[in-house]
Amino acid sequence: MMSEEELRELMLRALDGNAQAYQQLLQRASSLVRAYLRRRLSSAPDEIEDLVQETLLAIHTKRHTYRRQEPFTPWLYAIARYKMIDCLRRRAQHEALNDPFDDEVEWLAADDTDAGASNKDLAVMLAALPDNHRLAIQHTKLQGLSVAEAAAITGMSISAIKVSVHRGMKALANMWKEQA
Repeated sequence: MMSEEELRELMLRALDGNAQAYQQLLQRASSLVRAYLRRRLSSAPDEIEDLVQETLLAIHTKRHTYRRQEPFTPWLYAIARYKMIDCLRRRAQHEALNDPFDDEVEWLAADDTDAGASNKDLAVMLAALPDNHRLAIQHTKLQGLSVAEAAAITGMSISAIKVSVHRGMKALANMWKEQA
């Protein structure tokens, strides 16, 4: 394990154009960043290597911002932290778009002895939806097609299908609650 002063010295030599020092610095930095991220991202271990690479790339592109008189590791960890936060934001946005529908569609699991009446009710509610919501639900939920297949059939994008299904299912759940 290198000391802070040794890392700082490698960074200074790298800034002065020493390629060997720069290579050593990046190797040491990758080990430090990997350990830093492992401690903080135990719930997302698959993201760690990508974040290490993103951090190393940021070190390379932002090395001119390093202040020579300052310690190196706080600067390094700040970059790693920002990359980790960006990753967590992306994951949160992705998960928000791909939320499970369990809460909104618990009514689908209800036992109904009169399936014909239930299908008729569903057809009436589906007809009340905008076309994009109705088609997305029909293709993915009722016909069992994949999101990509539904997108190809309707001419909508994959993300538009996902959003339409989500919004349509919420609207159906609200209609069902109003009828009940």
